[in-house]
Amino acid sequence: MPAKPVTPRDVGVRDRLLDAADRLFYTEGVRSVGIDRVLADADAAKASLYAHFGCKDELVAAYVQRRVEAARSTIDRFVRDVPPRARALRFFDWVVEWAESADFRGCPLQHVVAELSDEKHPARLIAARQREWILGRLTEWARAAEVSHPNRVAGALMVLFDGAIAAAEQDGPKRARDARWTAEKLLGAPRR
Repeated sequence: MPAKPVTPRDVGVRDRLLDAADRLFYTEGVRSVGIDRVLADADAAKASLYAHFGCKDELVAAYVQRRVEAARSTIDRFVRDVPPRARALRFFDWVVEWAESADFRGCPLQHVVAELSDEKHPARLIAARQREWILGRLTEWARAAEVSHPNRVAGALMVLFDGAIAAAEQDGPKRARDARWTAEKLLGAPRR
């Protein structure tokens, strides 16, 4: 069932649904949280969910899209004030800060991809585009840092990022700090 057009008075309900989904999906997972739980948390009727999203899969996709937009904005702001050659390492400073934040529970995109086996699920497609975006940024920054083999270095930094986030969820932020140290070695940057 396609979602109906959203009117200005509906925006509050849509935002409440997304806020509830964001909280619950990030802390408990998309599979374990049912629609009724999201509706109760958002204080919304089931008809509101169908009017705004059509189904749970589309709500999950909207949650992932919201996380992607927030991450891109945050990353861009975080690296903006350093020269392009220093941005890859600055990105790992952001990873450390994220892993040290009180509400850190790993990467929401890694969680969603792990939970959803259908590679064509709209949320997985959004997550794949985000990975392409991050790899593109890392490649751009590795080139700016004038490292040998910037594409290979960017690929290694991507693996380092993935591992840092996954390990920090279990072991704490020290794994993100270890990843930052390793990124520094890969990029040939001087120690801070």
